[in-house]
Amino acid sequence: MIRAAPGRRRILAFILAGGRGERLQPLTRERSKPSVPFGGKYRIIDFVLSNFVNSGIYAIYCLVQYKAQSLIEHLRVGWRFGGLPDHFIIAVPPQMRWGETWYRGTADAIYQNLNLVRDFNPDIVMIFGADHVYRMDINQMLAFHLARDAQVTVATLPVRLEEASGFGIVEADTGGRVVGFEEKPAHPRPMPTDPTRALSSMGNYIFNRDILVEALIEDARRSTDHDFGRTIIPELVPYAGVFAYNFLANEVPGTKPYEEQGYWRDVGSIGAYWQAHMDLLGPQPVFDLDNPQWPILSAPYGGPTARVIGGELSDVIMGQGTRIDHARVRRSILGRGVRVERDAEIEESIVMDHTVVGRGARLRRVIVDRHNLIPDGDAIGIDPARDAQVHHVDPSGIVVLPRGLTRYST
Repeated sequence: MIRAAPGRRRILAFILAGGRGERLQPLTRERSKPSVPFGGKYRIIDFVLSNFVNSGIYAIYCLVQYKAQSLIEHLRVGWRFGGLPDHFIIAVPPQMRWGETWYRGTADAIYQNLNLVRDFNPDIVMIFGADHVYRMDINQMLAFHLARDAQVTVATLPVRLEEASGFGIVEADTGGRVVGFEEKPAHPRPMPTDPTRALSSMGNYIFNRDILVEALIEDARRSTDHDFGRTIIPELVPYAGVFAYNFLANEVPGTKPYEEQGYWRDVGSIGAYWQAHMDLLGPQPVFDLDNPQWPILSAPYGGPTARVIGGELSDVIMGQGTRIDHARVRRSILGRGVRVERDAEIEESIVMDHTVVGRGARLRRVIVDRHNLIPDGDAIGIDPARDAQVHHVDPSGIVVLPRGLTRYST
C-alpha cells in the first residue's frame, strides 16, 4: 500500500546503516548489521525502508560505513526506483569532506552530509536507524510533529523500568513535550503515568531542517560524542520544541488483533535475533509477516518455488527454491535455496540461503549463515560439550555457524 505523506512539505530521510553489530558476531564478520539476513528472505534494513516506502516517503539516503559492500549490493538490486524525480534510495559511504575521518557518531554522519541536505532543500529531515525489526506508519509521527509545531520529535516506546538502563530515556510532560533526555541512565526515571515503565528512545527522529543544521554545525565545533542521543537531543531540550511521539499510538493497516501492540525489536544480540525469528512463528505470531496492506519489501529472487517431497513439517517458514526431502522440520525458518536431505532433523533453528543440510543431520537451536554445508549425520546443538569445542556458541546457548565458503556472496 502506497500512501502520500501529509501536506506539501518537502521531506528528506537519512537511514543510519553503518553499524558494526559486534554482538551479532559471527553473522557480522563479513557484513554490517543492517545487512544481516532476517526472516527467510529479508535483510534487517528492509524493515525501515519498507516503512518509508509504505508511508509514501521516497527521498532516502542510506549512510553506510563498516563492511558495506553486501548492503550496497542489496540496495542496488532490491531498492531501485524508476527514474521519478526526488524518488531515490542511495547508499552514501563516508565522504570525508571535513577531514580524514570516518563517521564519528550518528550526528557526525549527518554533519558530514549536510551538502545533501542543502542540495535537496527539505523542510523536514527524518533520521532513522537501520537496526530494528518493526512496522511503523511514519506519516502518523509526522502528523504528531506538525500538530504540535515541534522542532524535533523523538519516537519513543515504553519499556519496563528494570530494562530501561539499556536505552536512551526520555522524560516528557503530559502533553508530550520532552523535559529531559539521558542516554542509558543508571537510575531511569519512570513515566509520570506509569511508575513501572520508562519512555525509551527508538533512535528515530524528525527535525525541522533549520534547527538540525544549526545544531550540527554547533556540535561540530566542539569536542563531544557527536551523537544524537548523547549530545544533540539533550542539548536541544532546554530551549527547543522537542516532543516525544509514543509508538504505541501508531496504527499500521492490516495488523492482526493477536499481534503485539507496538512490536519493535533491537536484534543486536544473537539471543534477541533468534527470539525475533521465533516471534514470526505459530498460528498467531507475535509479529506476523503476512500483511499485504503493509508489506515488508526486499530484493527479488530468481529461483523456483519451494518444494516438499516428503517429511514432517510443523510451524515452518521457508523461502523460494527450498527443497525438503523426507526430513523433519519444526519451529524453524529456512531461507531461499536451502536443501534439507532425507532423515535430517531441524528444530527451533534458522537456516539461511543456499545451505545444504545433509542426510540424517540434526540441528537444534542453531543459526546457520548462508552458503553452508552440514555434513551427513552431523549433530549441532545436541551436545553442548562438543559444540563448545567445534562451533561458536553464544552466551545465550545458541550455536552459530558463520557464512560458508561455497560462494563469495554476502
